Amino acid sequence: MSQDNRNDVRPDSVSRRQFVRTVGGAAALSGLAPLVNAHAAFIGDGPSHSSAAETAAARLFESLKPEQREVLCFPYDHPLRTRISANWAITEPTIGQLDTEQQMLVEDIVRGVTSPEGYDRFRIQMDQDSGGFEEYHIALFGKPDSDQFEFEMTGRHLTLRADGNSNPGAAFGGPIVYGHGEGDAKKGLPGNVFYYQTVKANQVFGALDGKQRELALVEKAPRETAVELQGEGASFPGICLCELSSDQKELVESVIRVLLDPYRSEDVEEAMSIIEAGGGLDALHMAFYKEGDLGDDSEWDIWRLEGPTFVWHFRGAPHVHTYVNIAKKV
Repeated sequence: MSQDNRNDVRPDSVSRRQFVRTVGGAAALSGLAPLVNAHAAFIGDGPSHSSAAETAAARLFESLKPEQREVLCFPYDHPLRTRISANWAITEPTIGQLDTEQQMLVEDIVRGVTSPEGYDRFRIQMDQDSGGFEEYHIALFGKPDSDQFEFEMTGRHLTLRADGNSNPGAAFGGPIVYGHGEGDAKKGLPGNVFYYQTVKANQVFGALDGKQRELALVEKAPRETAVELQGEGASFPGICLCELSSDQKELVESVIRVLLDPYRSEDVEEAMSIIEAGGGLDALHMAFYKEGDLGDDSEWDIWRLEGPTFVWHFRGAPHVHTYVNIAKKV
């Protein structure tokens, strides 16, 4: 897996800041409802080939001219499908180079794999990081009339997939990436569209007692791309959630829900099902890293949730790069 750690920052406008504060606050509040003993509501196999995003992806595939297929379409097992990076073009053409109907289909796919709030947030991120949705890149793997077909979109600070469960047991169709270029080494992350996630995660640290904080706080963070699944019996950084009280576990579960909120319910259901298959909450660890503490304010900007089937690595210094891998370990 490869990465591009560009640290340039794009300024945002006052109106965008106001929008992010409003939406970010709403997202944080939505995650406060405790999820303990509510896992049954999340059990699911994930999306199918008849899901909205996958249906739009099939229509996009059929709309492509032969010359477009030559550069945008690949066999399902092509190595491009499994590469992840915070900043790369999976193919050379941009979405803006597609015809109008095809661009609308790509937008339908993005709407299909996100929640309404997530769609708005990602569109702001794309506008600020790359000049808009049209500057991102797509690829299609396999064929829509087969069991193996996946749409993928990449660009600066974003990777989204729609696979119709072609990759069974893997939430989101495989590893995904999100981020945002807004950040300041002195002031921290306010203004970043994902800062609300750091605020929410740090509520967990604030709820820990002294001994628990010693276990949870780690000096140096691993590589942000180090999200390979370790499976059962592995050693994970930070504090095991099995060491937490029921109230503290509820708070961690609310963090997980906030993290998943930007995505469609089918992927959320599959992700929660995979967590359960990996031993549930008690099999997860949570780590906060002293490294990269923007503003030296002890609001930890780099943190990680990890277990046998789940890795969520949030690198918020100097701006956000987040790598996610949720899948049953084969």
